[in-house]
Amino acid sequence: SGASLRYSTGTGGEGSEGEGAGLASSESGGSGFSLAAAALPERRRPGGGRPRYEVVRELGAEEVRWFYREDRKTWKPFIGYDSLRIELAFRALGTGGSGDPRDGEAAVEPVCVRSGLYEVDVASAESYPVYWNQTEKIPVMRGQWFIDGTWQPLEEEESNLIEQEHLNRFKGQQLQENFDMEVSKPVDGKEAIHSLKLSRNHVDWHSVDEVYLYSDATTSKIARTVTQKLGFSKASSSGTRLHRGYVEEATLEDKPPQTSHIVFVVHGIGQKMDQGRIIKNTAMMRDTARKIEEKYFSNLATHVEFLPVEWRSKLTLDGDTVDSITPDKVRGLRDMLNSSAMDIMYYTSPLYRDELVKGLQQELNRLYTLFCSRNPEFEEKGGKVSIVSHSLGCVITYDIMTGWNPVRLYEQLLQKEEEELEEHWMSYEEQCLLEELYITKQRLREIEERLSELKASTISKPPVLKFKVENFFCMGSPLAVFLALRGIRPGNSGSQDHILPRTICNRLLNIFHPTDPVAYRLEPLILKHYSNISPVQIHWYNTANPLPYEHMKPSFLNPTKEATSVTDSESVSTVPSPTTSPVMVRRHYGESITNIGKASILGAASIGKGLGGMLFSRFGRSSATTPQTLEAGKDGAEGDDKKASSVGTPPLPRSSSGFLEPTVELEHRIDFELREGLVESRYWSAVTSHTAYWSSLDIALFLLTFMYKHDQEDTDNSNLDAV
Repeated sequence: SGASLRYSTGTGGEGSEGEGAGLASSESGGSGFSLAAAALPERRRPGGGRPRYEVVRELGAEEVRWFYREDRKTWKPFIGYDSLRIELAFRALGTGGSGDPRDGEAAVEPVCVRSGLYEVDVASAESYPVYWNQTEKIPVMRGQWFIDGTWQPLEEEESNLIEQEHLNRFKGQQLQENFDMEVSKPVDGKEAIHSLKLSRNHVDWHSVDEVYLYSDATTSKIARTVTQKLGFSKASSSGTRLHRGYVEEATLEDKPPQTSHIVFVVHGIGQKMDQGRIIKNTAMMRDTARKIEEKYFSNLATHVEFLPVEWRSKLTLDGDTVDSITPDKVRGLRDMLNSSAMDIMYYTSPLYRDELVKGLQQELNRLYTLFCSRNPEFEEKGGKVSIVSHSLGCVITYDIMTGWNPVRLYEQLLQKEEEELEEHWMSYEEQCLLEELYITKQRLREIEERLSELKASTISKPPVLKFKVENFFCMGSPLAVFLALRGIRPGNSGSQDHILPRTICNRLLNIFHPTDPVAYRLEPLILKHYSNISPVQIHWYNTANPLPYEHMKPSFLNPTKEATSVTDSESVSTVPSPTTSPVMVRRHYGESITNIGKASILGAASIGKGLGGMLFSRFGRSSATTPQTLEAGKDGAEGDDKKASSVGTPPLPRSSSGFLEPTVELEHRIDFELREGLVESRYWSAVTSHTAYWSSLDIALFLLTFMYKHDQEDTDNSNLDAV
């Protein structure tokens, strides 16, 4: 990697050599080429013109620009830092104008690009992702000659021919001094001083830096794409103006900020049906977050990176057994349910649950280890990790973090049965046998405990996850209903520790769209009376000076009426537990609950029969059910359903404004709700809302607000100190 690049610039016709920067392989998180700090000069090229008195010479690495193309769209330029390093790797192969031919046979390591998410193989002119698998390779292209106006590169083959011809004819000649003026001059009456015939086009040089491409076929792609016209001459009416060298020269300063926070994005159900979906969804979230970062967090020198966690496709589970027992009628619908709803059934199966948990756990640890190996400074500088999970992914992630296992529930159930058995009348012989069984079990537990202690002293068990989770964001999450069905009931402390200890995860945040049929609230599982307190409304991304979330006061869902207290028998006849009631029921939209329910069932269809039935039982109520009875039902049947006494929420002290007076409150709010669109159809949004989180600018700002919280505070404090 000792090759270096020399390039010459002329000043007043005199050539002077400048030392380029050498190659290295330790930048941008992994192997690849990078440039030393004493790099190439920064120059902006207005209108494609060059600095005055410059002579024609071979293009410098900073003038060439590399491009990539995804999803067969237009070519996108790499940032300057990436393009310089790709160009140096290209020249190290001995194929570039300034490369050393002796390096032609030497293998060149891949170049890390796009914030370390991708690598470029210069030899094959392809790019591929580092952290996930992708079937389609991303083509890359070296740009030397560019179309005026759009600055799209000419195809590499044509570009090479034009560049070779240009150097053969004009190398060493001085360019025009007044490059700003000549752009606007028409080329009427100017004869071409040189021409080059290509397969479907020809190029005319009207002067050293007035070059036009003419199409010899009217259907030429280039002729169709060019929209900028220069005058009315032959050159301007049918020709495309070309520029040699990119509009902006590549500099090392054009470099992405260092990653201080990584976010693992975990998918829910349905990935078997569309295996690349989480990669596309994460890309949408990443692109949206980039826009928000540029708008609101550009003063910070760090940035947040999003990595997709695709855990489903590697699992074998039952192989093709379920497919083999699926009837052929309505096969399309059956396949959709097998690919989506089956994941919920797999997760509730004792046979396959562990495989799903281990699949996600191993993928999270693999990604973290790989990221740290390519970014050794991440841990040293206190880099943080957050997780964004969607749908069923929230439940699996939660179980991994907490180590929850259904075996514990089974053991508790057995213990309960034993206690009940002791209360029944039994013969003397049964009592003796039961006592003997109890002593034997006690002895067995003691032996197991001693054995586990011995194992713990000799073998230190590695942590389930190799990192501490800073923030756990749930999106469209059914986690609350899973916890409720596992026996979690509200407590009397407002701490998150009731469902997720802060030692495991610093902050839990539950995000949902108001019409998402799969989403459930978590706050009423911690404090019961929060079933009548509205979730925090997520700010629109373009809100001017929004109130910080920690300063927003809790308010009633319906300030016009008091909470009521009812008995279990009454509540059971109306609606189920408030902790498991979907968020939509709590909102009084002025529509029949039945209508909203029907729309929600449509949205639940993709989640499968099990959840669909559960949702129908929640939503599909007669329109005769009044808001008053709904409100009453919300406050019953949540706690211990054995008791027949009043278990509803007592009236809460509140002010005339509808805000709560000081009482037992949550340490931090957990439920955050997206605002409904002004023209959004609630029926349609019930179908689409479960997947509407990925491209939301509101959610991107919300996520970054919490992840940049400490960085923003540090910056503000340092600014105050400076003052």
